[in-house]
Amino acid sequence: MSNVASQKVSLRSSLSLNNNDFKEFVCGWGAAVINVSITFPINKIIFRQILEDMPANTALQQISKEGIRLLYRGILPPLCQKTLSLSVMFSMYEGCKKRLYLLTSNDVLVKVLAAHFAGTAEAVLMPLERVQTLLQDWRYHDKFKNTSHAFKYLLKNYGITEYYRGLVPIIYRNSCSNLMFFALREQSKELSGEQESVLTSFINGALIGGLTSTIFYPMNVIKIHMQSKIGGSFEKFITVTHDLYVTRNRSIVAFYKGVHLNCMRSFISWGVINASYDFLKQAMFS
Repeated sequence: MSNVASQKVSLRSSLSLNNNDFKEFVCGWGAAVINVSITFPINKIIFRQILEDMPANTALQQISKEGIRLLYRGILPPLCQKTLSLSVMFSMYEGCKKRLYLLTSNDVLVKVLAAHFAGTAEAVLMPLERVQTLLQDWRYHDKFKNTSHAFKYLLKNYGITEYYRGLVPIIYRNSCSNLMFFALREQSKELSGEQESVLTSFINGALIGGLTSTIFYPMNVIKIHMQSKIGGSFEKFITVTHDLYVTRNRSIVAFYKGVHLNCMRSFISWGVINASYDFLKQAMFS
């Protein structure tokens, strides 16, 4: 009887939060800070190209003239969103995977469930994506002054549920992309060996992140289409997908419009994230 009780206490201890969970969270947070700090100027050039319809060299010259003081203007919202998102993604996946292995030895099931739990937890942060979509939509430029105003407007006029319009494609995107990213990441580590260099880690992360982002790019298209509306009934995922398919001349390729720019950004971003996360994890767990 005491042996059974001891096993229960041991299992309960293994399932509860511990110091390793905190370390995983910090590693994800640190990787996001490094990534946003490095890639923000690149994203700013891309944004300026989209906004002003100018070539990259012109955008670079324009930003250079503005000076270093304005280079990181507007970094706070993506910094907050990305740090929280990546912290949850890495810590939830690794934490869930370790605990699920205590309950089942099915490796595939463990990875699928861990990716789904991590993706669903990330979806809690989707109000940031929701407001970002509205602020980037030219139809609402005169309606919302800033991020705070958009948040207050949605909450006051439509309630908290309006923050979560487009939840289904975000959960699909997060869960599926997490599963693919971590599965390929673990496979690449087996092929590269334990002593993976920073450069190798960057290349592996860039290739895996770029591929994953490209494959699930249509989920973002569907999500943006759903979130570009305010008020009214929530549209079903299948209905929106079908409507987009019909309006885009029944072409699957049309769902990938703009994917080239997204792939380039994801390639750099996920390379930095993967290399930074591995470096921080090695430093904290060694």
